[in-house]
Amino acid sequence: MRATERISALSGAVLCLFLVLWAPAVVQASSHGSDLGLDREQALRTSQAALGRKIADHTLLDREGRPVRLSSYRGKPLLVSFIYTGCFQVCPTTTRSLQETVEGLQKTFGTNQFNVVSIGFNQPDDSPQALKAFAAQYRINQPSWEFLSPSMATVGPLARDFGFVYEATPAGFDHVLQVSLVDAQGRIVRQVYGESIRPGDIGEPLKLLLNGTPVEPSLALESLMDRVRILCTVYDPKTGQYRVDYTLPIQVAGGITFLIAMLVFFLNEWRSVRRSARNKEARRA
Repeated sequence: MRATERISALSGAVLCLFLVLWAPAVVQASSHGSDLGLDREQALRTSQAALGRKIADHTLLDREGRPVRLSSYRGKPLLVSFIYTGCFQVCPTTTRSLQETVEGLQKTFGTNQFNVVSIGFNQPDDSPQALKAFAAQYRINQPSWEFLSPSMATVGPLARDFGFVYEATPAGFDHVLQVSLVDAQGRIVRQVYGESIRPGDIGEPLKLLLNGTPVEPSLALESLMDRVRILCTVYDPKTGQYRVDYTLPIQVAGGITFLIAMLVFFLNEWRSVRRSARNKEARRA
């Protein structure tokens, strides 16, 4: 009887430990769906298909909660990036890279020659207050750079207009790293990809726009493949590169291994109890 009670107590302890260590990971994974990544080629094709498209006049909120219409940026070239403030690795890295490029371009062309907009697509978390804190944290205070928050109903149409593709994952969001260059008439003329935005990638087409020269289509799709973050990767500051995030798979594998070990233990305990009971019966006989 004592052995049986011991097994019951251990079962309860194991169940509690399982719920604490493994169940959160399972719940988190199921909440984001089973599809943990994007189709690389399709995402880039969707992004490139936006070239030449005129952006609809969406209304968003600035960092102070004031409505801003995208049409208010017409008349000058506009750089548009999509971020989410809950990202502590990729979005800050790409935003800092864009900031360095913007500062260099402003020295070359002037501070009032073009505008920059960063749009928080993770709604309702990317509120005006969250974007204001994000901009302050990374010391982005250029007067020509605004952080805008769309409504939840606006995120989908806005992303489709810009050809911006994203997918929720257990690690946050898997998305195409792109900066869209929009001309003075509100048309997308260039998609610039990658975690590091080089001044020449934006400077050359921006120079053409400022001179009134048409911008030619960007690079072929095949040459863009290696410059876009696709799938569940995270930034490693030690190497300066991106790596696959194995946190969730390790948690799941660890949970399965733990359960198997516990099942083997319980099976052995059960066999021990049965042997003990048989021995007792044999002695009584």
